[in-house]
Amino acid sequence: MPAYAYEALDAKGATQKGVIDADTPRAARSLLRDRALVPLSVEPAAAGRTGSGLNLVLWQARVFNATGLAVWTRQLAGLVSAGLPLERALAALTDEAEGEPQQRLVASLRAEVNAGAPFARALGQHPREFGETYTAVIAAGEQSGQLATVLERLADDLEASQALRNQLLAASLYPAIVSLVAVVIVVFLVTYVVPQVAGVFAGSQRALPLLTVVMLQLSAFVRHWGWLLLLIAALAAAALWLARRREGPRQRLDAAWLRLPLVGRLARGYNAARFAGTLAMLAGAGVPILRALQTAAETLGNRAMRADALDALTLVREGAPLATALASKPRFPSLLPMFARLGEQTGQLPAMLQRAAQQLGAEVQRRALHLATVLEPLLIVGMGLVVMLIVLAVLMPIIQLNQLVK
Repeated sequence: MPAYAYEALDAKGATQKGVIDADTPRAARSLLRDRALVPLSVEPAAAGRTGSGLNLVLWQARVFNATGLAVWTRQLAGLVSAGLPLERALAALTDEAEGEPQQRLVASLRAEVNAGAPFARALGQHPREFGETYTAVIAAGEQSGQLATVLERLADDLEASQALRNQLLAASLYPAIVSLVAVVIVVFLVTYVVPQVAGVFAGSQRALPLLTVVMLQLSAFVRHWGWLLLLIAALAAAALWLARRREGPRQRLDAAWLRLPLVGRLARGYNAARFAGTLAMLAGAGVPILRALQTAAETLGNRAMRADALDALTLVREGAPLATALASKPRFPSLLPMFARLGEQTGQLPAMLQRAAQQLGAEVQRRALHLATVLEPLLIVGMGLVVMLIVLAVLMPIIQLNQLVK
């Protein structure tokens, strides 16, 4: 039975919104009148609305963010594991939805499932909310009859990925804030404080200290040509953004990023952990290894490592073992082919790949925290040295003038 999103007035004149099941929009209006509601609008439930004319929606946020999707998947897994039919589980989640967009999305999924469509096909109609990996895992769970188990595993993977992403964000947030504050302070001192000193000693016949002269020249350059520096920076950022939109330049940029001394190793570990975790989840759900490799490769954000994964897929398709194919790609950490080889030898490939993903993720977190720990004092010391030089450039002429007065 289709689901319809409605907007109606109750007996007190208040606006009521929700979702109702009915065969047709006319039947939905009749049901609303039976509830003593005056229907204002009845539309098929969907994740979002498309407008026309002045009501055209130019941009719309996703219904589920990364954390919200993990929580929703965990809730659905709990209901299905408890023995509740999928249609009733989706109905319960529709009633408990946070906000109208989420309610409309889940109601549309329920309507598709209630009409006889597979759950994976219903999810596939909303690629903005549910990615290819998510849909492939659900399809494998439906085909194997282990949807509850697959949902639990999917929720675990989403939570682990989100935890790793949050750890990296937390490790980089403090250095980024310190760097931003340092730049703002230095620009303020150079463009405002130093020129004031120049005005005070403009009529002096004595030569200024070398540090003060250098700082005054730097201040004049920033004040006169600062706009040009900002323009060059903006053009460089735009050129980089345009280059990353093209496959060839983006792959070369990503490959260069991986060769950087510290962040390159972190990027390799993060992408390898994500690849191994996705591959383990898909293989454990019963997805054929070639399709699992293809899907796992597409989840990699780094284009250079994605190309390596697709090359490994070609080798596996030609008959090479997975461990051998991955070992031929030096961008993947050696830990990954080692665990893949153990999994192939013991017949426990999904478990070994999941263990590799966990170890790679833990290593990335450890290195990120260590890097942040080292960067914090270095940034503070660097900021202090720059400020000290500016203060000395300001104070040295004053000290020199005091000595002349004495």
